[in-house]
Order: sequence, then C-alpha cells, then structure tokens
Amino acid sequence: MPPKTGGGYPEYTKLMESMGRHMSNRYSDLWKSQKWKQLRRNLFRLQKRVYKAVRDGDLRKARSLQKLILKSRSAQLMAIRQVTQLNQGKKTAGVDGKKSLSYKERFEVLGKLNDRAENWTHQGLREIPIPKKNGQKLPQE
Repeated sequence: MPPKTGGGYPEYTKLMESMGRHMSNRYSDLWKSQKWKQLRRNLFRLQKRVYKAVRDGDLRKARSLQKLILKSRSAQLMAIRQVTQLNQGKKTAGVDGKKSLSYKERFEVLGKLNDRAENWTHQGLREIPIPKKNGQKLPQE
C-alpha cells in the first residue's frame, strides 16, 4: 500500500492510494499537471489582501490573512516548487544533506507542511557553513 501523501487534500490522497505499480510516473504527471499560473494568481491575490489590510491599519485582518496564506494549498505548492525547481541553489545540499527531491518527495513535503501548519512555531536559526566547490566554506556573517 503506498504511503498516504497529499497533505490532507482528498483528491491527492485518493489518487496516491489508487496508483499501484507506476507510482513514480503518476507523481510526476500529477506534479506537472498543476495549474501553476492559477496557483500563482491565488497566492498573489491573498498577498494583495494582506498589503491592503496593513495599509488600511487593520492588523487583525492582516494577521488572519497571513495565517490563511500559511495554510493555503497555493502557497504550499508554490513554495515547494520555488525551492525544488526554480531557485538557483536547487542543486545545493541543505542541512539534511539532500540535493534534490523527487516528485514523490515533493508531495510528502506538501503533506508535512499541511500537517504542521496548525501548530507551527519558530525554531530559531542555525548557522551552518556551506562548502563551496573549491573546498572552502561560505563565511558566516
């Protein structure tokens, strides 16, 4: 039985459970079939609403909208896409030692984001020197 992924979104979870043998192809098809333009528009619309609320001095509404952005599927998918596909440092290993994520791992991250969005708290910064190709490490400022 495949792992339950999809971040609490029934359409993903149902699809993941019914995949069977060719799961890696299905994950890639599902990732590539996302309507990225629509997701970007949704996120931008929410961000505009936050801007307008702050501009108008309605900080309670701004905070509420920020929480909505944290939980929104659009923001989560766009964040995963930005980090795993679009960023220049996408091939640089992170603190966990991983260099890139497969399509399946991207959906697992989506599930973790959705599960942890409810009771997320800041854990503080970790300064870890990043090794460069020539053996040196990036300086910590």
